[in-house]
Amino acid sequence: MRVRNWIAVVISTLLLLAAGGIAIVVNRSALNAADAVHRADSTELGTNNATLTGQLQLLSAQELVEVLAEHPLTLAAGAEADRTLLITAAAKSSTFQYGMMMTDLDGGVLNSSRSTGLPSEDNAAWIPMRKELAAGAQIGFSGVMVVDSIALAAVAVPIVVGGAPAGFLIGLNQVATTSLQKYTVQLSSENHRTDVVDSTGMVAASSVPDLVGGMVDAAIVPQLGGTGTRFLQYKAGTTDMIAIVVAGLPSGYSYVRSQTKSSFDGAVHSRSQTVNITLLAMLLIGVVGISVLGYRTQIQRRRADERFSALFQHAPDIVTVIDRDGRMIFTSPSSAAILGFEPGELAGHSVFDLVHPDDQPTMKERLDVLVTDPTGVLRLQCRVKASTGHYRWFDFTASNQMTNPALTGVVINARDISENRAFQERLAHEAQHDPLTGLPNRRRMQDALSSSLRRDPVAVLFVDLDGFKPVNDTHGHEAGDELLRQVADRLSGCIRAGDVLARVGGDEFVVLMPGVLGPDDVAAMSNRVRHVVEMPFRIAGQHIVIGASVGVHLATPAEDPDAALRAADHAMYEIKRAGGSRALRAPAQRVVETTGRHRARD
Repeated sequence: MRVRNWIAVVISTLLLLAAGGIAIVVNRSALNAADAVHRADSTELGTNNATLTGQLQLLSAQELVEVLAEHPLTLAAGAEADRTLLITAAAKSSTFQYGMMMTDLDGGVLNSSRSTGLPSEDNAAWIPMRKELAAGAQIGFSGVMVVDSIALAAVAVPIVVGGAPAGFLIGLNQVATTSLQKYTVQLSSENHRTDVVDSTGMVAASSVPDLVGGMVDAAIVPQLGGTGTRFLQYKAGTTDMIAIVVAGLPSGYSYVRSQTKSSFDGAVHSRSQTVNITLLAMLLIGVVGISVLGYRTQIQRRRADERFSALFQHAPDIVTVIDRDGRMIFTSPSSAAILGFEPGELAGHSVFDLVHPDDQPTMKERLDVLVTDPTGVLRLQCRVKASTGHYRWFDFTASNQMTNPALTGVVINARDISENRAFQERLAHEAQHDPLTGLPNRRRMQDALSSSLRRDPVAVLFVDLDGFKPVNDTHGHEAGDELLRQVADRLSGCIRAGDVLARVGGDEFVVLMPGVLGPDDVAAMSNRVRHVVEMPFRIAGQHIVIGASVGVHLATPAEDPDAALRAADHAMYEIKRAGGSRALRAPAQRVVETTGRHRARD
């Protein structure tokens, strides 16, 4: 009997050792997979945010480009006209309200909107900006400079005279109030800190506003500069820290996301250690006898299920396991908070039931390829339906785990990127539309003209407002801006479906009429444009009357788009020289088929 009992104990112990060893290996495999995905996703998120940060930096220089395009500068040291222009431009700016300045090629100040509060010419923070401009860049960014306890950063564009840079127009912004700082604050979290730093490590934007103008941790500074993404582990005092550093932003800036290692690892690691200790305890208890084996087996199964659930309980993403046909085997509890589905509600449903119909073909095709590759991983973005019926954008990372006995399926990690997607779309819209009127800008108009001329004739109407400058001089630029908005609204009501209306300059608009074959339709459109513009405008309680000179060119298919635009511009200029719209009361707008000057303005 004793022998049989010892045999039972030995068998029980061996079975428990085998089961425990397998459980530990599976736990470690799942933990490693979760760590790998978590690190990859965190790095990818940091890279995406750094890309958006770089775009925000570049957009900040647009105001300086517009100032140079609309107002010539004399470049004479101390010129009062230049100073007046700099003061006016800084007052109107949404980015450089602190001030604007003009320097020669060596950095010597020629003029400034401020008489005090300017960084000294020998400030080391100028170096990266001057170095980048000297290399031929069209935009340069300084490091962070502290003047009178105010953290500043400078953006510079070259002033080109005769095809070569003759000086630089520089905008100074107070970094604590920039759009970059506002965006960085939106990235704030209890678990991590987000900073944008210059090449020396001085903070230009931070999710913790009080840190703007300070320095990042000294351990991060050696990782700045160059290009690429780095994953850094270091100590802040006695605390283990992890930082993602994305270098390569304009003028040596870097994006830094830092947090404690414990918050980065989360509860997964501590739970894994607890599970391992529990398994060892089960092995020791198993030697008591075979009678305990069944009971302990149930405990093990139950705790294994709890471990798997806890692994994803607090994850910020949705983790789903699907079979080769796309049916969901498991969905993490985070789906309740993100999509509104109760835990277990999606089990057995096809993942394609949640994917937007327009995205289903691509996802099916790529998943079919993935299941044939035992080590395959794919990345894609698609729209997923929430419990409310609304679709949200998600970034999917799927890996083939069919051969993994712990999973036996395709593991999908889905991160909600709706806000980032909306931000990117907004940036794309702003890059192709006039910020004052909301109309397509010159770049968007030229793309539309090029595309239309590949297959159809296009009537090009170049519209220049008569009497607009006196409105600005008499009533101020705010009244002029309001007049331009009202003109844009009226012109929008004139055009046909399929026509394109764009603002291409200060008071210049272009109407594209694809498919127009004869001058009659163009004459009618030209008359409508003049008529609606000549009707009185009510602005700031006053009636304002202006006119419009409309130059017309009928472009044939395959005609050069720039030549077509120059011809319409030339026609408008001829009308302008003849006295404008009020001097040409002809029954139909004449069509000028000659190439003239083209006053291209960015």
